[in-house]
Amino acid sequence: MEYRRVGTSGLKISEISLGAWLTYGGSVDEERASKIIRAAIDREVNFLDIADIYSKGQAELIVGKVIKDYTRSDLVLSSKVYWPMSDNINDRGLSRKHIMEGVEKSLKRLGTDYLDMYFCHRFDKETPVDETVRAMSDLVQQGKVLYWGTSVWEAEEIERAAGSAERHRGYLPSVEQPRYNMMDRHIEERIMPTCARRGMGIVVWSPLAQGLLTGKYNENVPKGTRGGDTMWLAGHITPENIERVRKLTKIAVELDLSVGQLALAWILRRPEISSAIVGATNVAQLEENLVAAGVKLSDDVQLAIEEILGETPTTRFKF
Repeated sequence: MEYRRVGTSGLKISEISLGAWLTYGGSVDEERASKIIRAAIDREVNFLDIADIYSKGQAELIVGKVIKDYTRSDLVLSSKVYWPMSDNINDRGLSRKHIMEGVEKSLKRLGTDYLDMYFCHRFDKETPVDETVRAMSDLVQQGKVLYWGTSVWEAEEIERAAGSAERHRGYLPSVEQPRYNMMDRHIEERIMPTCARRGMGIVVWSPLAQGLLTGKYNENVPKGTRGGDTMWLAGHITPENIERVRKLTKIAVELDLSVGQLALAWILRRPEISSAIVGATNVAQLEENLVAAGVKLSDDVQLAIEEILGETPTTRFKF
């Protein structure tokens, strides 16, 4: 496994990390999820990305049970706060109340006394940025959070948070977690430069475009897959994109890689990227993804990929 710094901080995380997004405790049962998490840690993945909203706390509970068997300091754990966790009007958003109560619940479910990274899971237009930044800074000051970050924030929103932290002598966000893959490159224009300027790392989700970049939709959209759900792949499963993936597959084969491994290596070509967060529903899937760690793409290969991608849409995925 290869490791990278999170921005200009001293924290180092695995190039490929494991995410529990909407699966562990949900579509992936506890026994299978535990096997996948253990396999990742045993293969030197040190970053596990979670959120309170994932299966409404069940993902945190499952990860918490597994990590009891490992040395806590060997792991980098993250969670997130923002989405409604109940019908309680204050059990949502980025108010000081929800952040302070949310982190305590996450810590309890995970069975740990601190989070390495804590993300604001979306921007909250109803809460003053100063309030959010002060709450996150206080958690860092208290030692309950080591680094805080943003997730799916616009460049100007990140700047507002960083500016607030500077004005109030608080802790600046250290990391952003956006969607990024060959079919969605919107962060390259403004978010990447903003994070680089602010010394923030970038850990990306959906690096395989919900499976599109594994080639499994090259012939058709199997029933029961995410491709059949317009929420996940609306606008992405098009004849043009399928043809792109087919051409990318040819390049991957020449490099003795799968197209998914090529897609991950393509993301990691950027020095701004700290880690690509992958999901896995079985150990074999995880192991295949991990091969991408350390793979370097030559300039010629990168040029060939760019020619295939062409004018890839840069619209942000909204969710």
